Amino acid sequence: MSIGQITELLQGGILQTLTLAAPLLIAALVVGLVVAIFQATTQIQEQTLTFVPKVIAILLVLGFFGGWMFSSLGDYTVRLFGMIPALAR
Repeated sequence: MSIGQITELLQGGILQTLTLAAPLLIAALVVGLVVAIFQATTQIQEQTLTFVPKVIAILLVLGFFGGWMFSSLGDYTVRLFGMIPALAR
């Protein structure tokens, strides 16, 4: 196994992780920003107010993108397991 193959495996894993986490993080970021703006305009300084909307947004995103996420992760896993015989040589 060469350094190039190891680098390729690491890059693929990092890219896969970022691709799967991005929709959830973006949804949480947008909802947090909207709630923060709402809190600033109404001067409500309740710290727990952002928790429930973020959880709901993340669950909605998981419901919408969950199939694609698990399919993508499954394809990546199958690809990794397919590489095992070539790496064992």
